[in-house]
Parts: sequence; C-alpha cells; structure tokens
Amino acid sequence: AVTGARFVLAALRLAGAALLSPGSCTFEDSACGYQWDYAHLPWTLHGEGHYISVDTSYEGEKAVLSSPDLYSEEWSCVRLIYQIATTSDTSPDPARLNLYLRQEGESFDRWLWSAKEPSDSWLIASLDLMNSTKKYKLLLEGEMGQDKSTSIAVFEIKITSGYCIECDFEENHLCGYVNHWNPNVNWFVGGGNIRNSQSILPKDHTLNSALGHYMYVDSVYVKHFQEVAQLISPRTMAPISGCLSFYYQLKQESSIVFTVYLRDTSGFYEEIWRTDSALNADWALAEVDFNAPYPMEVIFEVAFNSAKGGYVALDDISFSPVYCNNQTGAPFNPANAGCNFEEDLCNFYQDDKDGPGWSRVKVKRNVYRAGDHTTGFGYYLLANTKFTSQPGYIGRLYGPTLPGNLQFCLRFYYALYGFFKMSGSLAVYIFEENHVVQEKIWSVMDSPKGVWTQAEISFKKPMPCKVVFVSWCKSFWDCGLVALDDVSLSLGSCQAADLLLPGPGECTFEKDECVFTQRKRGRGSWHRKRGPTPTSYTGPKGDHTTGVGYYMYIEASNMVYGQRAYLVSRSLRGTSGKQCLTFFYHMYGAGTGLLSVYLKKEGDEEEIPLWRRTGEQSISWLRGVIEYESDTNYQIIFEAIRGVSIRSDTAIDDILFQAGPCLEVEEIQFSSGYPDSLNEIEY
Repeated sequence: AVTGARFVLAALRLAGAALLSPGSCTFEDSACGYQWDYAHLPWTLHGEGHYISVDTSYEGEKAVLSSPDLYSEEWSCVRLIYQIATTSDTSPDPARLNLYLRQEGESFDRWLWSAKEPSDSWLIASLDLMNSTKKYKLLLEGEMGQDKSTSIAVFEIKITSGYCIECDFEENHLCGYVNHWNPNVNWFVGGGNIRNSQSILPKDHTLNSALGHYMYVDSVYVKHFQEVAQLISPRTMAPISGCLSFYYQLKQESSIVFTVYLRDTSGFYEEIWRTDSALNADWALAEVDFNAPYPMEVIFEVAFNSAKGGYVALDDISFSPVYCNNQTGAPFNPANAGCNFEEDLCNFYQDDKDGPGWSRVKVKRNVYRAGDHTTGFGYYLLANTKFTSQPGYIGRLYGPTLPGNLQFCLRFYYALYGFFKMSGSLAVYIFEENHVVQEKIWSVMDSPKGVWTQAEISFKKPMPCKVVFVSWCKSFWDCGLVALDDVSLSLGSCQAADLLLPGPGECTFEKDECVFTQRKRGRGSWHRKRGPTPTSYTGPKGDHTTGVGYYMYIEASNMVYGQRAYLVSRSLRGTSGKQCLTFFYHMYGAGTGLLSVYLKKEGDEEEIPLWRRTGEQSISWLRGVIEYESDTNYQIIFEAIRGVSIRSDTAIDDILFQAGPCLEVEEIQFSSGYPDSLNEIEY
C-alpha cells in the first residue's frame, strides 16, 4: 500500500509539472482564463493549431486580450511566442502586437513591449517582470494597422519564476537565445540523442543524460583565421545586477578564445569574462559579476583560429541577484546624483577657495521675473549674482563622485538673463576625483532668454569622476545671470531613454494630445504650440518640458470674453483609493480669465470641480496638484475661459496621473490672482 501511495504521489507530481503556471497558456483547448474585450475585435481560438489569432476579416482597429489576475512576489519572466503575417512588406501604418501591465489601483496600463515586424514563422519575445506586491493583469493588444490583409497569432504565453537570461536549453524556443548566423561557424543545439557532430558530448549538464540538451559550437567548418560564433541572450528589460553563472566544456587542439560580453542598445561591447584554462573535459562552472542597469544583451562568443580548433559547449545559464562573492555591493543609485534644490544643495557642493559662486534663491510669484522650474515658486541656483559679478569671475558647482565604466545621461534646466553673448556663459566639465579637469562635455551656445531650457548629455568614463557646472563672466559689461535647476542623472544613454515610450499617465504634448480630445475644434479651442504665443505680454515663451517643445494653450485673440475651451481625457479606469494628478499651468496677461479642472464620472451628468485659478498668476509655469478619488470610470476635463482682453492666453503642459495619494498637496484648490506683484529674489 505504501508503494502504491508513493506511485500515486509521483503521478500527481508529474501531472502537476504538466500543469501550466497561472497566466501561462498554450491555447490548445481553451484560452486558460484569458478574456477578450468585447468592445474591440474578437480573438479566434484555433485548438488544432494551438494558437489564438485576430485578423482583418473583421472591421476594426484592434483586439485586446487580458489575462486572469496574477501575483508575482518573485521576479518572473514572460515568454511570448507570436507571429505577425501580412501581405505587404512596407506599410506606413503596420500591424503591431503590444504587451501591457495593468496593476491594481492604477488608471493607466504600463507599456512593456511592442513588435511590428512581419515574419514567415513564429518569433519569441522575453520580458522580465519585477517582483511586486500588487495584483496585476497582462494585456495583449493587436493593432491591425492599414494593411488589407493582416493576421496576428499568439501560440504560447509562458510565465516562469526566475530571470529571462536564464536557460537550460531543454525547450525548443531556447528561452529566446539566438545564434548570430555565420556561414562557417554557428552555435547548435546538442544532445537529445542527435548525433550530428563529431565532437558531440555524451551527456548534458541539466539532466546529466544523453537525452538532455545544451548549446555547442564546433571548429570543423572554420575557413578563415579568427572565425567567430555568437550566442545572444534576450535583452534585459529591467535593471538587474548580481551573479551570472553557467557551465561549459572546452576541448581545444589549437587556441580557442571563449569570451562573454555585455552589449548595450548602442552596440557598445564590454568584456566581463574569458576562459583562462586550456582544457575542460568535464562541465566546469563559471561565475561572473554582472551589472545591467539599462537594457543589455549577454553574448557568448567563441573565436577559432583553425578547423582543428576543437569545440565549446554551454549549458545551464543562471542568475542570482547577489554578487558572486556574496558581497552585497549596493548598486549605484543615480537619484543621489540629482537635485531640485528645494531643501538644500543635496550632494552638490562648492569649493571654499572659489567663493560663493552659486546661491540658492527663490522668487515669489510675479509677472516680471520667472521662478524656478520645479514648481514655479520654489528654489533654484543662481550664479553671477550681485555679490560676485566681476569680470573673469568663475563659479563652480561640484556634483558627487560617480562610478567609472557606466553609461550616464545627465539632464538639467538652465535659464540665462542679461547676456549680450550667451555662448560659454555656462559649461559642464568632467573632473577626476582629485579635481583635475578631464574634459568639457557641454557648453551653452544660444537659447531663448529667460526660458528654462533642458540640456541632456550622455557620457561614459573609465574612472570615477564628478560633473562640474561652471558659470563664467567674461567682462564687466557682459555679465548676466545664470540659473540652474532640476539636475537629474539616469543610467544608460539619453538617446536610449528618448526611444522609450512615455510612462503611463504622462503627457508632455511633444508628439500629440495623448489621451485628451477637444469637445469641439475650432478657432476658440485648445491649440498645440511651441515657442511664444503671438500676443505680447501674455502666454508662455516656451513649454515646460524642454523650453523648446510643445504645450496646449487658448489663443485669446480668436475668442470672445467668457468663451470656453474644453480639453477632455478619454474614459479612465476607476480604482479604489486616492489618485494624484499633477500638471503645469501658465496664466500670464492682464486680462487672464479662468482655468478649471473637473472630474466627470461615467453615467453622471455632473462635472465635479476639483481645482480653479482666476486671473493673472505669474510669468512662470506653476505646478498644480490635485488629489481625487473615483471607483467608477471617469474623465478629467480642463476648462479655460477667455478673460476680458486679448492678454488672456492660458496654457497647460506636463500632465501626470499617478496612483496613490499626492506626496505634496496644494493648500488652496480654488483661488484668484496673486496678492502682490513682488519681484525680489530671496537669498
């Protein structure tokens, strides 16, 4: 009886192994709890072919498929096997497959991945999902594009715990690892009783049997000196650091070089490991510290010098978030190298020898002098002030020490006043730790006067270094003011960051109007614009996002007194708990009217007022913050009312919806103009 019980238990275990993890599906006889959205195109389940698809035989723009509720308290990997088939190769508006993450308590879905390249066979995408305590759903969205005949198929969704760069090569999709094809030497799958090479191994490492699989590369077809085979991992999609380990065997007659590289999105290679031993007739373990703060691929590269080189085999790539020698070296946090100067200088400092070159100042709301960039009424740094404006004066602001060999993107905002010649009045240098100047990486050329303008610089240095901001007065007659605010540092190049889609619930109006539409378009509606508005003494000189980008505004000269313009969001998902809306508004001009924000719940006629400002407020972009709740679907409405004169251009920019209560809340939600027109700087 005991053995019988054991047998049943073993059978159950096997059955359990065959059961798919929550959120995984092979679409054989069901959609595994995945549901399609009936507001859009239908998905069709093809049980015999083991896939689910949507095509252009129905009229419609897109199809949406959502997973059941999922939890992942551990780091996990989503693998998606899919195909996009279309009749035309090039289309201005191709079909796309998008994957989103819908987290509990958020009104917006977080974009994870997109593909639009058509193919003759299935492709695999691998995406890391960071551990989270919140419930979530995965959303697959097939956009049909403009092609006459398109179909999008999903063959399998597999969610496994662990990291996407891990692989034992036992499944035919090889975890998304790909061989970089070379006419002579390539990585092949070995094992599983395939006798297709003269240097095949008797056993793999995972199962320690002839049935297991591994990857190998063989020198038998080498034609040229230094032939190279590359095996490329899926790209990491979330920051990871820790210990990468793998097993390998190496047999060589003449020199083989086996190297592991990291490759970033700009194609830069960094070597992290290479073989030091000549021979490993058995599986040897290799471990290497691995740091991928931005998207990276791992490349296993083997270089042969002759056809008698030998072979390399690879198996069981795994990853642990702890560094190999158990040191828990805290990864560098780029947030510590930025500052908005609201409380203090953060980790920036000045050298006493230099004197007080930069002062932390704030300006009360007024119609003559712009305030800071963070809120419009906070603190920023000012150089060449009345204390220091002598010719030849140089003010240096030193940042904290940054680790070497990492790619950084530095962003900051600057504004210049009172210079005849702006060029060179503000520059950014890289100093080595001992304050030796290494190089100048940026210098101001020309920019709109008095407008907060964004600069972004990518750099990577082999040694630890510091970023130093330098202001310079060339002559007594040409010494204006240099203002600096909102310095931020991120890992990865600025170009790579710019390619990413904006975060969920964020709208800068740089490309379009995002989730907003007009109630009625016309001369008296909201307009998307860059640069100053046509009427003098009203409206912004530039946008809030970069100083040279787009914002939305009403053109008062096209409207009559009391005329209203509405900017209405699409229907947003209701959630339990507080939500926070921040945005920037610009109300400058003696005739300025009203700007109001309303909440309209689905099914209700009433528009609930959340926030209002009346009359001229400031020459600066000011930050508005609103906390609200809605458990049913809702819309947010921005309403501008034209004031008494044409000096009534009202603008908005940089709208951001976030889950959870606001970190800071404005005391006054409804107010009229500012009390007094003060124009002094507070030191």
